[in-house]
Amino acid sequence: MDFATQSGSPEKFHGDCIVAGVFETRKLTEAAKALDTACKGYLTRVLDQGDMDGRANTTVLLHNVPDIGSQRVLLVGLGKEAEYGEKVFLEAVRSVFKALRQTGVKDTGLCITDWLVAGRNTTWGVLQSILAAEESVYRFDQLKSKRAEHQPALKKITFLAGTGSAAAEAEEALQQGAAIARGMGVTKDLGNLASNICTPTYLAEQAGEMAKKYGLKLSVLEEKDMETLGMGALLAVARGSHQPAKLIVLEYHGQGDTEKPVVLVGKGVTFDTGGISLKPAADLDEMKYDMGGAASVFGTLTAVAEMKLPVNVTGIIPTTENMPGGNATKPGDIVTSLSGQTIEILNTDAEGRLILCDALAYAERYNPEVVIDIATLTGACVVALGYVVSGLMGTDEPLVQELLQAGEKVSDRAWQLPLGEEYQELLKSNFADMANIGGRWGGAITAACFLSRFTKKYRWAHLDIAGTAWKSGVEKGATGRPVPLLTQFLIDRAKQYQ
Repeated sequence: MDFATQSGSPEKFHGDCIVAGVFETRKLTEAAKALDTACKGYLTRVLDQGDMDGRANTTVLLHNVPDIGSQRVLLVGLGKEAEYGEKVFLEAVRSVFKALRQTGVKDTGLCITDWLVAGRNTTWGVLQSILAAEESVYRFDQLKSKRAEHQPALKKITFLAGTGSAAAEAEEALQQGAAIARGMGVTKDLGNLASNICTPTYLAEQAGEMAKKYGLKLSVLEEKDMETLGMGALLAVARGSHQPAKLIVLEYHGQGDTEKPVVLVGKGVTFDTGGISLKPAADLDEMKYDMGGAASVFGTLTAVAEMKLPVNVTGIIPTTENMPGGNATKPGDIVTSLSGQTIEILNTDAEGRLILCDALAYAERYNPEVVIDIATLTGACVVALGYVVSGLMGTDEPLVQELLQAGEKVSDRAWQLPLGEEYQELLKSNFADMANIGGRWGGAITAACFLSRFTKKYRWAHLDIAGTAWKSGVEKGATGRPVPLLTQFLIDRAKQYQ
């Protein structure tokens, strides 16, 4: 889909459709008023006839409106003006694209500055609209023998942003929004692939394609390399699988070589049975999404490379399957991690932290500015926070705050959970330096406490995306989160060099 900005009045927009808002009850926004004036009260007469009263998420499509440049006018309800906020805005934008999907509209104009939310600028409005537009046309049907015959007609969206600062903000948001949307598409495609296709080897091949396309530096450690290094924790997870594990490293150099990189470490369990600690059968197919952290690293690097951000970013992706088998790791086994610390594996279904801990230790060699790991790590985080926000913990409070603020900026929010020393006590083992689980309570926190033991030499934060990386039910599929949060974090970092 193509995106553009344009100055000028909405009635002068020449295209298939122009979109404007209406509050309850039948109160026209400024853009709608301009259209109504140009067509000599036509919109008011339609509203007075009862075709729309401005209730949230309602739409009405008008054809052949006189004396304006557009062939159609789509009015969208914004609800009560006093209750208008971010949630209503996002729902209204989705309603617009849902309505346009049912039409033959190929290009449309959005009077985006006319119905922004208090406290949000044009950049936010344009970016959220781009993400909603791309989401409305996203389909994962690559593996179907017959794809849907009806393809969306909408190909171009023009944001009518007026002049001055609003126009500049809209123009800035175009590049960011399009790049983030492409990154989210990469993340969703990888997540939605069946696990018999999206194996560790497949991820390594995709990393090779990315490296060629964007000029990234790629290195892939094979199992024999990991054995030589002493990555006993990662290899313990891989023991039950016939698919060889990989450690993938992608390096993006957008800033001078003297600048330390931001390192993103993404959990890449391409299918998680739980190992010997076998998961129940219900919804087990969704464990193909257990590589959501890895997919988000691919997506974020895509967005960063598309924007050519002046920042150095290194993506580290430990990837394996977690399968039962005659050679699989057993509860009670003790392994030695890359850091030299020993781990008693009490539950083989707590495998994500095992592959991440070796990757986090490996990150030291890149002399990182900061390290952020991203993982569909714990069901406990879903119990705590649901499917709305990602869990966030870390040992560096300024870094945690940067991530929280980035999430707020792009409405891809995280919520900070505590990471106190008291929780570390729960990881005690009688036979090793630590256990890989800390008991039933506070599971998201003790998982992060476990990871923190491998991050002593740099600034570190952890995103638990178990509740936000995919949706279940009729809308089952990867969400592309937290690519917006991570990309905004890197955009903010890049501004330090400008």
